[in-house]
Amino acid sequence: MKKIANIDKSKACLIVPVENQVRELDAKLLLACIAVNRGFPAIIGSKREVEARIASFPRSIYLAKSLLHGHRKFFRIARQFGHDIVAWDEDALVHLPAETYYSRRLSPAALACVSRLFAWGEDNAELWRHYDDLPAGLPIHITGNPRNDLLRSEIQPFYQNAVDRIRDDFGHFILINTNFNHVNAFSPVRRLFLPADRPGEEPRFGRAARGMTREYATGLRDHKQAIFEHFQKMIPALENAFSDYTIVVRPHQVESPEIYEQIAKSCQRVRVTNEGNVVPWLMACKAVILNGCTTSVEAYVMGVPSISYRAVVNDDYDKGFYRLPNMLSHQCFDFEELRQTLAEILTGERGVLDSDESKAIIDHHLAALEGPLACERIVDVIEKNMTHLTTSPKPSLFNRLAGWYKVTKRRVRRRSKAGNTGSHRSWEHHLKKNPEIPLQDLSDRIRRFQRLLGKEGQPRVDQIHAKLFRINP
Repeated sequence: MKKIANIDKSKACLIVPVENQVRELDAKLLLACIAVNRGFPAIIGSKREVEARIASFPRSIYLAKSLLHGHRKFFRIARQFGHDIVAWDEDALVHLPAETYYSRRLSPAALACVSRLFAWGEDNAELWRHYDDLPAGLPIHITGNPRNDLLRSEIQPFYQNAVDRIRDDFGHFILINTNFNHVNAFSPVRRLFLPADRPGEEPRFGRAARGMTREYATGLRDHKQAIFEHFQKMIPALENAFSDYTIVVRPHQVESPEIYEQIAKSCQRVRVTNEGNVVPWLMACKAVILNGCTTSVEAYVMGVPSISYRAVVNDDYDKGFYRLPNMLSHQCFDFEELRQTLAEILTGERGVLDSDESKAIIDHHLAALEGPLACERIVDVIEKNMTHLTTSPKPSLFNRLAGWYKVTKRRVRRRSKAGNTGSHRSWEHHLKKNPEIPLQDLSDRIRRFQRLLGKEGQPRVDQIHAKLFRINP
């Protein structure tokens, strides 16, 4: 698609790339609204399109969502155009054990390009502080994350229309949130292991195993596969046990829904969907069942009862990887215990897990559950960086030309790989995670956020590309 609107290069922007639209867009749009209300423009949309057009933007602050080794080249390119890079890690709330997290999620070369880090909470900050290759003096701001702003009572009305539609469509329902992309990703390359090329050969690592030892990845695969099989049996059993409720299965966005759809075909009241953000689904459901999923943290904060169905237990993973979600849920170890606990939730005998331990653990992991929003705290920091950005020397012509050459070469190379079905760079994969957004849809979301923020005016929204927008004060 051709450029729709010219970009004003006279003002520094906040650049907010979105990789996974369902998970990220609403939270990042709230952040963009708050930035715009402070007086500086925001560019938001597809991460792929942002990276392809980085040379055309004014010197800006680029908000990265992770610190992977693969991001280092783009970070260096962005810096050649004078952009300042700040970052959080989307996966640092429910995270792997420290050593595996470090090898999988952090890159010294990527961190060297970053000027500031935003932590979900104290746990996240501690994790980064103990990383041996953290650059000396790199500021870590414990701000919370925009995704937890969506859970707060003052922001939840953003989803009320969606909640009403869900309840109209599904009635009273029990939500099952699955998290089996390690063994059930829609593309084999996204799983822990690829199928072996020949019988007897060891399977090669998939993308999900990046940074893991073979021993750890093999154990995690076996553990997740066993739980996955129990969840498949649980779905029709729940339908039989709770005849007055619809069972809604919400697969992880990169999971293949096929196996759940096959189960639904043999049932009367099982529905499968991963439409939209999870927040309105939590607001609409009676209870949620999961295992080792960030959604249990979200449910806890929102006051929605959650059950961790732990039909298979492995402390190496359950305590090292999934401790946080398990600690914030009612834990059930067989179907009968699950049935009884769920029945008590549905009759009002049980509610959200409420203990001193659960309160202490959520306070340790999540900042900004009250007081200023996480978005406001992040923008407070970004405002100071914006001032520095506009007064610092501009990049040299040589740097800009070198950056232009590298970004062009990168764009051509990525386009050549886009046709490879199954690749994480394929158009198929990109469209699944980032479909086109109608301008009217985005404008409507902004209008609803502005109303909740107590703002009368509507920012002007220019469409730069089918998946890229500039929001102006």
